Amino acid sequence: MTQADDRILETLADSNLILSPRVLSVNTDYSRHYLSTRLGRLHEAGLVDRVDEGLYEITGRGQAYLVGRVDADDLESR
Repeated sequence: MTQADDRILETLADSNLILSPRVLSVNTDYSRHYLSTRLGRLHEAGLVDRVDEGLYEITGRGQAYLVGRVDADDLESR
């Protein structure tokens, strides 16, 4: 997990919206390309769902990670 991963999850959680890498890029200090890569990793870890082509929302597991109920070490072994 990276600082960008935390920022992505926080932005998705705070907005309670389905967002694209482009919209996330506008609201964070990361490039759209980098965010697309990180969203793929977060999807693999079960922290975000890919709702449609290039659209993502946070999952219950992602919410649990943000409040400390899922440990980052557990995500690496998934």
